[in-house]
Amino acid sequence: MTSPDTLATLHPRLPSPVREAHDDRFARRGVRLLLKRDDLIHPDLIGNKWRKLAPNLTAAHGRTILTFGGAYSNHLRATAAAGRLLGLATVGVVRGQELADRPLNPCLARCAADGMLLQFVDRSTYRRKTDPDTLAALLREVGAEDAYVVPEGGSNSAAVRGCRALGEELRGQADVVAIACGTGGTLAGLAAGLGPGQRALGIPVLKGGFLPADIRHLQAAAFGGPRGDWHLDDRFHFGGYARTTDELDSFAADFENRHGLPVERLYVAKMLYGLAALAEEGAFARGSTVAAVVTGRPFP
Repeated sequence: MTSPDTLATLHPRLPSPVREAHDDRFARRGVRLLLKRDDLIHPDLIGNKWRKLAPNLTAAHGRTILTFGGAYSNHLRATAAAGRLLGLATVGVVRGQELADRPLNPCLARCAADGMLLQFVDRSTYRRKTDPDTLAALLREVGAEDAYVVPEGGSNSAAVRGCRALGEELRGQADVVAIACGTGGTLAGLAAGLGPGQRALGIPVLKGGFLPADIRHLQAAAFGGPRGDWHLDDRFHFGGYARTTDELDSFAADFENRHGLPVERLYVAKMLYGLAALAEEGAFARGSTVAAVVTGRPFP
């Protein structure tokens, strides 16, 4: 059985460190930039993955954990690593039946190496994964009818409550706290944990405009209603999930050279790029402090 004491044996680095990044793109606008290094929490369960998974691992009570993701899902990789570290069986339902006959990419290969059973499903079935009959059929197919089910991206009410600590760790340290958003669970918890006068800024990495409603739903499920001051800027997804451009890659490489920080491209780079653009636009008041949450690092 997984308990908070068991998780403590993995020695997470909490609270994660905060350091200032001296960057002229922000300084010339009178803005101070901080980096909240959630990527240093744990070598395998990094960033928001630790914060979202830890309460779910406890709630699973040792049962098999079944969850969902695409071919490049950091959430699948973190769940598989947690299974290996804690001796839990894990199942990853992967979007794209066509992937079953192809060599595994580095992300899925790591999942398999960590003991995760990969179940590939067609995209139509994947879209219906929350339908009770579809989910029951998936559980039967992998022989895990009693599994503890974690949604895609790990965002459920337990995860949102776990991410509230991120905001609490940053109380009084920044006026704006920015984070890249996939499914919105981390932002929902972050905003709830911040103090009066602080606001959370989410940079979505997917297209679609669905996140505001999802975040409101997650906060209602976790806290009974809206919490905190948050908003989204959806201009910086660079074409959608798992997509990058030469411009983004050049920006990330330059940020790495300036600050000695390995910049993960699918989430962190988009968030940092968005902050630099917003600073140039004058979106942050002179004399303000912006904290950027670094949720991961490059893989492999």
